[in-house]
Amino acid sequence: MRVEKCYFCSSSIYPGHGINFVRNDCKMFRFCRSKCHKAFKMKRNPRKVKWTKAFRKSHGKELAIDSTFDLEKRQNVPVKYNRELWENTIHAMKRIQQIRSRRQNQFIKQRLRAGKKLELKDDEKEVEKHIHLIEPKVTEAQVMAAAVAKSKQKQKQKEVEIVDAMDMD
Repeated sequence: MRVEKCYFCSSSIYPGHGINFVRNDCKMFRFCRSKCHKAFKMKRNPRKVKWTKAFRKSHGKELAIDSTFDLEKRQNVPVKYNRELWENTIHAMKRIQQIRSRRQNQFIKQRLRAGKKLELKDDEKEVEKHIHLIEPKVTEAQVMAAAVAKSKQKQKQKEVEIVDAMDMD
């Protein structure tokens, strides 16, 4: 079973699905759905249409250059059947898939980290702009506690002054 790639959006096309378009120079274009076919006929550039893989890669939204993509390239070299070779190939494919998913996760986390820094800066600016809304309001209990503390402090100062006056006499 050969799984093809859509010429426009790079999604997978399974056998019996999609549309084939053959140009006058015998170049084959495979499309996964009519949306891609119509966009191609309207001469739209896949790198400028936001929902395509080409756009996401060209704008840094997805990994564009990675050594794990080399395995996907089609090789039209006939190979004699060898059970060990098939087992090794399948094992390598699984390992490469693990590596690719780990690298993609790291790439996504790195992209999100930059966005969080910008968001934090924006939040700090917002807080500075509206700090008067955040400052705590003084309650009656706090006012009373401050008044009591102040009166106690004045009383202590008077006692100290009286003691100093007695010492001078």
